[in-house]
Amino acid sequence: MARNFLLIHPNFPGQFLHVARRLIAEGHEVVGLGEAGNLKRQAGFVRGAKLVGYSLKNRASKAHHYARLFEDSTVRAQATLQLCLNLKKEGFRPDVIAGHTGWGDMLFLREVFPQARICGYFEYYYRPEGADIGFDPEFPVTLDNRLEVRSKNATALLTWPECNMRWTPTRWQASLFPEELRGGLAVRHEGIDTEKLKPDPGAKIQLPDGSRFHAGEEILTFINRGMEPYRGIHIFMRALPEILARRPQARVLLVGREGETPYGNNPKDGLTWRERLLREIGPGIDLTRVHFLGRITHEAHVRVLQMSRAHVYLTYPYFLSWSMLEAMSAGCLVIGSNTPPVSEFLEHEKNGLLVDFFDVKGLANRACEALAEPEKFAPLRVAARQRVIEELDLHTRCVPALLRLFEGS
Repeated sequence: MARNFLLIHPNFPGQFLHVARRLIAEGHEVVGLGEAGNLKRQAGFVRGAKLVGYSLKNRASKAHHYARLFEDSTVRAQATLQLCLNLKKEGFRPDVIAGHTGWGDMLFLREVFPQARICGYFEYYYRPEGADIGFDPEFPVTLDNRLEVRSKNATALLTWPECNMRWTPTRWQASLFPEELRGGLAVRHEGIDTEKLKPDPGAKIQLPDGSRFHAGEEILTFINRGMEPYRGIHIFMRALPEILARRPQARVLLVGREGETPYGNNPKDGLTWRERLLREIGPGIDLTRVHFLGRITHEAHVRVLQMSRAHVYLTYPYFLSWSMLEAMSAGCLVIGSNTPPVSEFLEHEKNGLLVDFFDVKGLANRACEALAEPEKFAPLRVAARQRVIEELDLHTRCVPALLRLFEGS
């Protein structure tokens, strides 16, 4: 029996891409709601869904800086409410509403659709200590920072009682929530497309400058969407001089948009992190063998992983990037930071290698060893892919599990 689904994310489809596609394929009606500008950029990702978007006007805030995030959430909530009122006038009645609770869009939905089953995606519970905040001594935090962080949970906590079902993607993320709430929080990952992300010994790529790469070469890869310390760009860059000196045939591919810092802050001197770190390591790096690819298509992203002899993934104790799990699925040898989000999936010398986040020398040693002896680590590559297939396969495990959650079964 066909049902009506309302999926909400400011950057729709966000985490709901594959769920939306499955629902449409099964004949359900799907409405995607989000910020209008983002919907325009994402047009075509979910064919068959009706997309409705809100626009946010620039405005001067007079709120205390601890409260500005909640003020922004309230504005989004009101914009979402108006769109939902319009949908209701048009005759749309969702049986199920599923959405990200972090930006405020989900706050007022019960006022419009009181009978709907509301499922909330709770991605992260902010802590002033014990997770990302204060983790890196290079970037100390103040009391003011910690107090501001505490206020970031207000939107999610107000949305919590409005939901019939709540979920988060990993066990570690679930562990961050207050103990009294964890019993009402399911763990459901959105999944990895293991058919698309799989080893390919024939993978190759040509860069705009004419440089060519193919699987089998001594290629070290690093993916960091914003080229920022939260994902360890400073540690990786500081390890490069030794890696390049010890491995004269190695070439390095870095994927990520320079100057875009989704987590943390930009350098205070006006430089990008890339610029600042290149100045720091100075002549100790051969830039003819280091290629900053910027933002690339997902198809190129897959090929980069398939060509990788060793892939470095570093992160603060923060939510895990899709790219690490995609690297495992693609059969990469992942050298990951020994931080909780990573060690939940990557086991040292079983399906990957772990290093202390701050150990530049240790990272260089591991990378050089992996580049020099690919056959030694071949079993780890196989085990990494198998772990993702068994636990996080998009089609056989994760999407069906999410749909059961939406249905309450």
